[in-house]
Amino acid sequence: MTNLELWKNQALKDPELKKELDKLKGDELLDAFNGDLEFGTGGIRGVMGVGSNRMNIYTLRKANYGFGKYLVSKYKDEISRGVVVSHDNRLNSREFAVESCKVLSAFGIKTYMFDSLRTTPELSFSVRYLNCIAGIMITASHNPSKYNGYKIYDETGCQYTPDLAKLVTIEIEKVDDIFSIPYLDIDKMKLMGLYKILDKDTDDAFIEAAKTVQLSLDTPHKIKLVYSPLHGTGAETAKRILAECGYDATFVKEQMEHDPYFKTVTLPNPEDPNAFKLATIYGKKIDADLLIATDPDADRVGIGVKHNGEYHYLTGNQTGALLINYILSRRKELGTLPKKGKVFNTIVTSELGSEIARSYGYNTFSTLTGFKFIGEQVNLLEKTDYEYLFGFEESYGYLIKTYARDKDSIQSLLLITEMANYYLVNDNKTLVDVLEDIYKKYGYFIEETISIMFEGVNGKDTMSKITNYFRTAHISKLGGVDVLIKEDYLSRKRTQVQKKTVQKLTLPVSDVVKFILDNNQWVVLRPSGTEPKLKIYFSSKGTTLEETKSLINKIKEDVLNIVNVVKDTNA
Repeated sequence: MTNLELWKNQALKDPELKKELDKLKGDELLDAFNGDLEFGTGGIRGVMGVGSNRMNIYTLRKANYGFGKYLVSKYKDEISRGVVVSHDNRLNSREFAVESCKVLSAFGIKTYMFDSLRTTPELSFSVRYLNCIAGIMITASHNPSKYNGYKIYDETGCQYTPDLAKLVTIEIEKVDDIFSIPYLDIDKMKLMGLYKILDKDTDDAFIEAAKTVQLSLDTPHKIKLVYSPLHGTGAETAKRILAECGYDATFVKEQMEHDPYFKTVTLPNPEDPNAFKLATIYGKKIDADLLIATDPDADRVGIGVKHNGEYHYLTGNQTGALLINYILSRRKELGTLPKKGKVFNTIVTSELGSEIARSYGYNTFSTLTGFKFIGEQVNLLEKTDYEYLFGFEESYGYLIKTYARDKDSIQSLLLITEMANYYLVNDNKTLVDVLEDIYKKYGYFIEETISIMFEGVNGKDTMSKITNYFRTAHISKLGGVDVLIKEDYLSRKRTQVQKKTVQKLTLPVSDVVKFILDNNQWVVLRPSGTEPKLKIYFSSKGTTLEETKSLINKIKEDVLNIVNVVKDTNA
């Protein structure tokens, strides 16, 4: 029986489901039943609606059933430790969170829920704080309002890495009929002691942990800032921590509302300067030094810095470089730098942070894209005599203290505010001034990311053909620059292009291709694991800003020409 036939049979018993199914026509109907919504390394994420390829209570129950089966098998007598579940402000998020609890409860697994929405970093923290066996976060991060998603966390508060996610996927794929998955109702869960609403103790503990990132407690507070949660979970948490730490913050009133439609922004993503439009208006009114925005689940943070009367919106790489520079320089002044320490980033993160760390005598370890891999390294580092110093990725994610094992905008925005205030008070410099000082010392680095959407029935196939072309074709130059190394993380091969020698890569298998070019430049192609989107990352380094811009533009033009040729060939 096909997916569509299965759903039509269920619709005979459910008038509401039938009504929704009858609305689907043509390509929309085909796409809604074009296979199953995949459980990948980032959990599941998709457009909400009816259908096997959509995010709804039935596909969510299927994911939870597989997760529950895995947890019972792995933890056996420890399932009483429970699972903590949180959610963001999106449509159906609370319902999806409760549905997750209902399915897990049918396995006898206790679940903890917050009384309302909470941030992703607090969910990560809470797993460890409550000594749970796992965590679940209902969120689609910074995606448009039609999306929602489901992320799972291990007992350390780290998102499931591919090897563990694969074991969960095996259990999910055993489900034949998503309409017959067992679950308990709320009353029965409560009666059996399998459902608990968390009190403010967990919130208090999270806030106190976040405060430990501060390095300059004695510096007077002079900075003025504007903050926006972009309608998401950061509203209460960020407001509280900034107030308790004594900062003069103004909040974007319209975006403090938990609006699931994100009506004041085109995209609720702090990576996009357009998301700062309202914050900029507020900033100009009060002459703010700093603008801060977090995404809906508050794991990412972006900033705008007033410099020479205008607001400059920094990239994730730039903010990461500023943070590692501040952390290491301040800790050196305070005499708290360890003899052994490590910095972590990803294979698509700027090398600027690595060069800063190296100048202090510390190595940087690069993981695959996705903060779960940095969280995994934190766990491994605890078994050594090395200290974790900082972890970051280009997509506006940072982790300073490891009480959470995912990127954390709450601790990050607090340290960013302190950092901006420190340089303003002590050096009369903005973060743009400080960044220029860093460039003069280490070289001018520019990074750019382009995302190409491939929606519809054939979108995924087209995206795969493009990636495979770059993986298999002999490409010796990009933008007129020699390709020195090609790293294929699917086959785990590192090829010296000119010498034609091959080495084995040690990082896990991933659908990623990286070209390392002459003159400190590189290109990475990576299909998203949760969306029909191909991300292409570019990085260049030069002795001046103009030289670096010219270098990156030539490479970008060449790569995009190849993408368009392959796409048109397969149209």
